[in-house]
Amino acid sequence: MSVQTEKIKELVELRAKARMGGGEKAIEKQHAKGKYTARERIDMLLDPGSFEEMDMFKLHRCTNFGMEKKQYLGDGVVTGSGTIDGRLVYVFAQDFTVNGGSLSETMAEKICKVMDQAMKMGAPCIGLNDSGGARIQEGINALGGFAEIFQRNIMASGVIPQISGIFGPCAGGAVYSPALTDFTLMMEGTSYMFLTGPKVVKTVTGEDVSQEDLGGASVHSTKSGVTHFTAQTEEEGLATIRTLLSYIPQNNMEEAPRMECTDPIDRMEDALNEIIPDNPNKAYDMYEVIGAIVDNGEFFEVQKDYARNIIVGFARFNGQSVGIVANQPNCYAGVLDCNASRKGARFVRFCDAFNIPLVTLVDVPGFLPGTGQEYNAVILHGAKLLYAYGEATVPKVTVTLRKSYGGSHIVMSCKQLRGDLNYAWPSAEIAVMGAEGAVAVLYAKGAKEAEDPKAFLAEKEAEYNKLFTNPYQAAKYGYIDDVIEPRNTRFRVIRALAQLKTKSLTNPAKKHGNIPL
Repeated sequence: MSVQTEKIKELVELRAKARMGGGEKAIEKQHAKGKYTARERIDMLLDPGSFEEMDMFKLHRCTNFGMEKKQYLGDGVVTGSGTIDGRLVYVFAQDFTVNGGSLSETMAEKICKVMDQAMKMGAPCIGLNDSGGARIQEGINALGGFAEIFQRNIMASGVIPQISGIFGPCAGGAVYSPALTDFTLMMEGTSYMFLTGPKVVKTVTGEDVSQEDLGGASVHSTKSGVTHFTAQTEEEGLATIRTLLSYIPQNNMEEAPRMECTDPIDRMEDALNEIIPDNPNKAYDMYEVIGAIVDNGEFFEVQKDYARNIIVGFARFNGQSVGIVANQPNCYAGVLDCNASRKGARFVRFCDAFNIPLVTLVDVPGFLPGTGQEYNAVILHGAKLLYAYGEATVPKVTVTLRKSYGGSHIVMSCKQLRGDLNYAWPSAEIAVMGAEGAVAVLYAKGAKEAEDPKAFLAEKEAEYNKLFTNPYQAAKYGYIDDVIEPRNTRFRVIRALAQLKTKSLTNPAKKHGNIPL
């Protein structure tokens, strides 16, 4: 056998060894938990045969606590590039079979290298987390590695899409990388995220809490809003990431991929003419409106179980990707509160950063009153949504379906926040407040002096309704560009987006604004 052949044989053997991660027993343990390995996840995520691995032979340099005897090629993370639907992406997947996926200085170097490549090439970066946290044996070097990753997350924010999949533990400082990325997905039952674990919580606060109740997928998808998606199986989770990428561009200088549209652009939906109930206090389902107007009824929702009084997600109009923000009358009458404002604002800012037009469907009676909201700074959270819409320079199309009252009218992409085309259905009510509240303020004195206060107030309510429970007062001032027939909404939105394709708008030069955080 020639020297060259010997060397090639050595390479093949080393590659095979690296692909085994922590070894057969460790892989069997991972499978026994119902989890896939890092390489299996990458294979499911990327187009078949497209993965190009980097740093397969990297080794850690730690000699503390006998770590020199625990050397595995690749050091607990698989990194590289590949394609999803033919489009370039960069990926890193932590390998729990190697030292519990714990982050070492060299693992951080591998992750940082792939993030730097993603920035250079202007391609999305996907991180698949499954790690016991910082490698304690390395001390400050592991912490420094985390900080290096976070700095890159910050620099990449708004430049390339960043997506985090949590496929196992993610605790302590490790949680900050997913928190800094655009979208996070968690696995139901097998993943968790928290800064301090149940043992520390018990020691410090005396609370008894399980990992699942402290930081499981259900907690972060319903209570905290930390995660945007959850999945029951890893296959479903990775398919969700692939679908998400189909709606967003490669980077902030490009537009989202356009799909062929087989759904007629002038399709009328007669059901929309009847969807608004005669009783203004009766709810209807905004999902029905969204499904009726978007291409093929396909809506890819983001944070669907969190702050359900507002709906955000991606859809297409005539094959063009758009971000939809809509109040949900079926949940708390569609009022805005702290969580709904944050959810909406973050989504609007993502769409604006990545050139995705915004379609806003409005039916909002106001902000949720009460000490709970005021003490939790609903003023600041509401201002986030206001700021996000006012700052956004992408095409903005707003359709007011029914209620649009007071401050909540303003923050839902009104004309004065540089809304490009603002439409209303004939059922729209655009006013400072509802008739009952307004009349109670305006005619308090008159009601006291009237012979029949109830009849007096009812008459004044009818007058107020005649004046404001229609869109024509706002249209009179040009705050509404047109009043449209509900069944024509799809066609009018598509035409609006076509008209706005060449929109050019820039904000004043500045380092950055001071968003009310």
